[in-house]
Amino acid sequence: VQLQASGGGSVQAGGSLRVSCAASGRNVNNHAVGWFRQTPGKEREFVAAISWSGVHRYIADSVKGRFTISRDNAKNTFYLQMNSLKPEDTAVYYCAARRVRYSAEYSTKEHEYGYWGQGTQVTVSS
Repeated sequence: VQLQASGGGSVQAGGSLRVSCAASGRNVNNHAVGWFRQTPGKEREFVAAISWSGVHRYIADSVKGRFTISRDNAKNTFYLQMNSLKPEDTAVYYCAARRVRYSAEYSTKEHEYGYWGQGTQVTVSS
């Protein structure tokens, strides 16, 4: 599976962005997907995950109520909608996928993901 992230950019605090991740090479209908982010000098941080079915979602406490994860299996694409952005949300955002056996599975653990996109920069100014 090849993942291509897009949609990052610069926005002022309080604004919104939607980042997308397009999958190719293999249908991701049997893959759970997730978003992680990283700032210089820090470890990669979990942001959000969604199961293969799209029914089960998990959002990190740091972004809960502001970020939403979704997926369109017909388009092999998944999304991270980011609202009420804060300067501390500034990071490179990475999409990831992992093959799962059950439609309800998802993961918050970086090492459980086998496929990664190249990252897209999100910058939030105050």
